[in-house]
Amino acid sequence: MRGRLRVTAQGMRLPDSSLMKSAVASRLSLALIPLLALSAPHASAAESDAAGTQLKPWPPRIAFANGTELAATGNYAYDLVRFDGDGYGTAATALEDDEDFRRKEFGFTLKRKGVYDVAASYDFHADTWMDVALRVETRALFGHDAGKLRIGQFKLPVGFEGYTSTRAGSFLENSLPTQAFYESRRVGVEWAFERPAYLWNLGYFFGNDLQGNNPGTTLAARAAWTPRKQVGHVLHLGLSASEEHPHSEVNGRGQTVLPGVRWRARPETALTDARLVDSGTLSQVDRIRREGVEALWIEGPWSLQGEYLRQRTTRDAGLRGYSADGWYVTGSWLLTGESRVYNAGNVANPVPAHAYGAWELLLRHSRIDLDNDGIRGGRENNWTLGVNAYLNRYFRLQANLTRVDAQRAGRRADPRLLQLRAQFYF
Repeated sequence: MRGRLRVTAQGMRLPDSSLMKSAVASRLSLALIPLLALSAPHASAAESDAAGTQLKPWPPRIAFANGTELAATGNYAYDLVRFDGDGYGTAATALEDDEDFRRKEFGFTLKRKGVYDVAASYDFHADTWMDVALRVETRALFGHDAGKLRIGQFKLPVGFEGYTSTRAGSFLENSLPTQAFYESRRVGVEWAFERPAYLWNLGYFFGNDLQGNNPGTTLAARAAWTPRKQVGHVLHLGLSASEEHPHSEVNGRGQTVLPGVRWRARPETALTDARLVDSGTLSQVDRIRREGVEALWIEGPWSLQGEYLRQRTTRDAGLRGYSADGWYVTGSWLLTGESRVYNAGNVANPVPAHAYGAWELLLRHSRIDLDNDGIRGGRENNWTLGVNAYLNRYFRLQANLTRVDAQRAGRRADPRLLQLRAQFYF
């Protein structure tokens, strides 16, 4: 879910008559997750036909003789949250225990190594398209490596944590500044260029997302220095920036709605609509500039990751602009000796090296400050202790204990959150 929403975005709720059916379906789907995950590693034998085509039942894929491969992808996560304490004592900030699916993503990839790859996936829980894009290797087009070109809908490269795959988040939810400032997915084109000691991303996003929301254009760039990029030994230092020009849109009554933006974040759980920090809606927005500084260090089972994010909103009609910022730092220790995986400027889940899986301890401190330029949006500091159990390559359990300290307009809230997740992905 996004921390930053357009004023025209509408929340969706099931009608009352559907609640019972939805709950039963969720329970049945939840029961299938561990059964599928535990049986997955045992269904890996491939079958070949006379033409050399291979069918592999798990993960489900077809490999053709010319090197083309078609594979199914999925990511299913079920969450539970329990609160100790409440928000500011208002109905809008009430924190209630809940449990529900967080993700029901399903899709496919079609690729030929060294030539191209196509990815398309849909989150059936959020009714939202995820990445839908074609990426081509320039070596296949021009005979020499000048990077990779991608077109379609995908994540913007400004924000390390937000840029990470939804299946590979170290915690159940992104940090406060990532929720608030990250632009998420847009339709556009991107050029990515990587060498042993550095990488570049440059993208131009020219329209709505595939849901028809967020009209406007964005130019985004990212550069990182990677002097160490071996397995288990990584140093990544990066900068990123973007400029977004949101466009007006026409509502259901035929009225033109000027661009608006709202900066806010949930208390690092998706199973609540409460926001303890919130700028309110800013109208007549001309442009939004984002900047980020990111760092990642991996040394064997140890790792540190952090970033600083800032946004600056410029408004029309002489209205005062607004800026806000935030940061987080995460430390990780894999008790069982594995390393976090790093590839092409991003991180992925560790691969268990033992029959009992890979076990990880994590600690994160995140902060956001929305008190600026005459707006009392609030400040929030969170500490989160996490435990991840990667039981095999397709199934993990997560537990997060979060301490929240939020202040806004003279009020204070300091709830505690316990969150649990069962996740099955392939």
